[in-house]
Amino acid sequence: MVKYNISEKGKAWRIENQDEALAGKSIGDEIDGKELSADLEGYTLKITGGSDAAGFPLSQDVEGIGLKKVLLTAGWGMRDAGNTGLRLRKTVRGKTISNTTAQINLNVVKAGSKPLAEVFPDQNKPKEEPKKEEASANAEAASVEATA
Repeated sequence: MVKYNISEKGKAWRIENQDEALAGKSIGDEIDGKELSADLEGYTLKITGGSDAAGFPLSQDVEGIGLKKVLLTAGWGMRDAGNTGLRLRKTVRGKTISNTTAQINLNVVKAGSKPLAEVFPDQNKPKEEPKKEEASANAEAASVEATA
């Protein structure tokens, strides 16, 4: 199963597909949205990254689909090392999407006729606040458990 994260102007939507619709594509390639879902017709999406099932990120600098150890400095793939000159050797996967890819990040380059909020109505809803009665009952139950 492959998870596709589609982002547009600070919001993200998720699709999960069984098929390998983007196998053979690379980071930086642009695709039609209808390759992922019929609801995304008219959209143009750019592949910006991803990761495999073990969590290794796809790297735009590494060709192919295999794993490779690369020497990284502060920046992509590294936690904030500051200006210490720290370099670490990290394992990354090549930039080509294959059957080992578990998650793919996509950016909207050209929007279709239907907004993504309508295509995915159940995602990005504001969280409902719990009713005051339920919240106070939960707080009382927690305090009783803490004293016991």
